Amino acid sequence: METDDPDDPVDLDAFVAENLDRYAETQGVLPERLGEFGERYRSQGHLTREQLYEIAYESSTRSAYHVRKNPERRCREVTRNARVVDGDFSTIHLITGLAGFKTPTASCVVAALDGDSHAVVDTRVWASLERLGYLDGRKESFDADDYVTMIEPIREIAAETGRRAVDVGYALFAHDAHVREGTLH
Repeated sequence: METDDPDDPVDLDAFVAENLDRYAETQGVLPERLGEFGERYRSQGHLTREQLYEIAYESSTRSAYHVRKNPERRCREVTRNARVVDGDFSTIHLITGLAGFKTPTASCVVAALDGDSHAVVDTRVWASLERLGYLDGRKESFDADDYVTMIEPIREIAAETGRRAVDVGYALFAHDAHVREGTLH
């Protein structure tokens, strides 16, 4: 595994550990909050509209209000079905059918439910994966297919480092926050 410089291989264990330590300095979703959402999701078998609003607010305060446009019944139905549908693409696509949920916010829902297999993703995560040589080019908006594109190398890194996928995602986010010059968009 290499960075943009073929003569500079990355120690993934050190990379993840160092950037996980930096994560608390970022404006990212708090791991403790995501854990709380996951506990509720697993115990209830679904999430309510208000719980989805809280997740969306943690992820993207500007667009969270859209979540309240969803009927309560639909929120419960979609999140119940998201637990049993096969495939990452289908799961993310299902959740993005709710108002207020684009792929990055939907990734919070699946990461809360199963942080061993899923991660919170966004443009910072994509940029770090690109810097590490896993992806080509930068992206600013994402769909379910892009989630699949990102989660595959995240799972590879998780397997190689013995970390949870959600933690690798946090480390990738923190890395971009640390090294990016200028504004995000």
